[in-house]
Amino acid sequence: MKSHPIRFPLAFVLLAGVLATGFCDILPSWNDTNAKREIVAFVERTTSKDSPDYLAKEDRIAVFDNDGTLICEKPLYIQFAHALDRIKELAPSNPGWKNTEPFSAVLDGRLDGNGLAHENQHRDFAKLVWAVSENQASGDSASTAVAWLDRAENPVLKKPYAKTVYRPMRELLDYLRSKGFTTYIVSGGGSEFIRVYSRKLYGIPSGQVVGSQAKMAFEERNGRFEVVLQGEPEFFTNGPAKPFAIVRNIGKRPALAFGNSDGDLEMLQWTTTGPGPSLGLLLHHDDAEREFAYDRESTVGRLDKALDEAAKRNWRVVSMKSDWKQVFE
Repeated sequence: MKSHPIRFPLAFVLLAGVLATGFCDILPSWNDTNAKREIVAFVERTTSKDSPDYLAKEDRIAVFDNDGTLICEKPLYIQFAHALDRIKELAPSNPGWKNTEPFSAVLDGRLDGNGLAHENQHRDFAKLVWAVSENQASGDSASTAVAWLDRAENPVLKKPYAKTVYRPMRELLDYLRSKGFTTYIVSGGGSEFIRVYSRKLYGIPSGQVVGSQAKMAFEERNGRFEVVLQGEPEFFTNGPAKPFAIVRNIGKRPALAFGNSDGDLEMLQWTTTGPGPSLGLLLHHDDAEREFAYDRESTVGRLDKALDEAAKRNWRVVSMKSDWKQVFE
């Protein structure tokens, strides 16, 4: 009787090769669960030249949300927390704020860093974010943010914001880059603010940060020409605007998208319905012991519609509690 060779799916073969060469050395802060296996298998098959899913290096685009995906967003988005402190610092030079909402709410303690009591407060905080950079040259705005980050800490976790980066996500960024992927941040947070720390915390240079943008003006100041922030938004990168921003700033449909909230829904939809191989990932905050547990009812980082969509589209929902050995450094 003639024997026939046993044929295994390519993805199995590639993953078996990874296992043989040290699977535990890849993403060491991740547990050996289906989430890790799926990520590694996707990366291996899109970077192996004999694979039908091989992607040329210029097509290896990975996009990540920032708040709640790469760094802790509870009890309040970091840029909102920065705005609260800056309003208090700038109040002596802006006496009219005492009688103007939402500035007066900050100064008398009605609006604080304990999170968002209701969704309408998003608008109030947005006003504060743009106000603290109004009439600042772009470089000056970055300098004030650097100084704040050096001293500020998360009020619940009691650690500096720089120490609230998720270690498993930093490992994933490094792993992707080692395989020829270019990693981008696509965030509703302000570009100027995120660029202050994106390279230091994530290894992502400022040119690979796609965020919300303030209106700007070109002015001469003391013999120098400056780009000056105008204190109101030009473009808010959230929801459907994330794919628009990717087209404008990157020019390619990503192969991998990782988010954590409904604000990332359209970015994952667009990424995973393209013509080539793709992977959609959602981080589920379900670890109240090591971080926070929240999803459908949260006013910060709500994960509701995107969680339902994940089941329909076979996106991988990454459980912070089950899939991560370690959360922070």
